[in-house]
Amino acid sequence: MENLNGSQGRHPESQVVITQSMQAKIRRNRERALALRKARLARKPYDKTNDNENESKEVDTGAGFFLEVVDDSDTHKCIVEEPGPVIGSIKCTKCYKNFGVSYLYNNFDCEICDSCRDGEDEHSLITRTEAKQQYLLKDCDFDMREPILKFISKRNPHNPRWGLMKLYLLCQIKERSYQIWGGEQGLSDELIKRAANQEQSRQKKFDKKIQ
Repeated sequence: MENLNGSQGRHPESQVVITQSMQAKIRRNRERALALRKARLARKPYDKTNDNENESKEVDTGAGFFLEVVDDSDTHKCIVEEPGPVIGSIKCTKCYKNFGVSYLYNNFDCEICDSCRDGEDEHSLITRTEAKQQYLLKDCDFDMREPILKFISKRNPHNPRWGLMKLYLLCQIKERSYQIWGGEQGLSDELIKRAANQEQSRQKKFDKKIQ
C-alpha cells in the first residue's frame, strides 16, 4: 500500500482515451437529441400555407440537443430556442423505467430518476474537502482522472463571503476511491494505516518534548 506522498501505480498520467462507457454516452445523447427534434416537429408541423413566414433551421449542438435558429430578414436578428425535455428518453438504472430529465442526470450524468433518488445516503452530496479526507482522493482524481467528476457549486452556509463550495455526488466519490484503493476494504486498510502513523508521529513528538 502506498504512503501519503507515494504515487506509484496510483495516479498515472492522464491520457485522452474514449472508453466504451463514453461512446455509449455519446450514442445516448445523440438518440436523445433526435427524439427532441422529432417532438418539436410533432408540436410544430410544417405548414405549406405559411410561405411568407421567416424560415428556421435546427442546429445540432453535439451536446445532446438541437437549437432552433429563426432568421428574421427584416431585423437581421436570430432567435435561439432550446427545446424542452422529452419524456422516456433515458432509462433509470434503479427501477429501469424511462424518464426525460432528473436532478441527478442533469447535474451529475447519473442515470437515476427523481423517484429513485436517495438524497439521504448514496445520492447525498459531499464537499471536495470531505471527500479528500474521508476517501483519500487527490486533486488529480477529481480533475484529471477520466471520467472527470462533476459537481455543483453552492455558497458556504457558514459564511457567504467565503468561496463557493464544490459539492460532489457521494456514490461517485466512493466509486472513484474504490477504483484507486482496490475496493472498500483497501480504503479501510489505508485509513487505519494512516491513523496509526499519525498517532505514532504524535507520540514521538510528545516523547521528545519530555526528554
